[in-house]
Amino acid sequence: MPTSTFTFFDDFAEQLGKGVHNFASHTFKIALTNSAPNVSSNTQLSDITQISATGGYTAGGYALDGVNWAESGGVGKLTVTDEVITASGGNVGPFRYGVIYNDSATSPADALIGYVDYGSSLTLADTESLTVDFDASTGLLTVTV
Repeated sequence: MPTSTFTFFDDFAEQLGKGVHNFASHTFKIALTNSAPNVSSNTQLSDITQISATGGYTAGGYALDGVNWAESGGVGKLTVTDEVITASGGNVGPFRYGVIYNDSATSPADALIGYVDYGSSLTLADTESLTVDFDASTGLLTVTV
């Protein structure tokens, strides 16, 4: 399995303060791209050039399951269930980045959160799978007060 790094978009910090994201009720997705996202200027999904919709990939990407925000002892933690992407009926890719965004956000629309970088382009052949591993122990994001 390829290794990856996660990077937040700069605008996500402002979005948090403005209450753009409701991790209890909004729909979050991962969209695939082979073009490097720009953390300082990209704010919404329309800023991202997605891969072609083939092999089971549809424009807008895959809905993330198990998005959960919990607090314990003054530490809030965002966790996400691992997402399995499987090519079906053709290849998916090539892609290098998986961009996480809020599909329910309206201002900005489809607000970007961050992206996974696999370091090089990947192509999933028909029936091949990739698991996007979100570390449940550390979480995608923690906030300590």
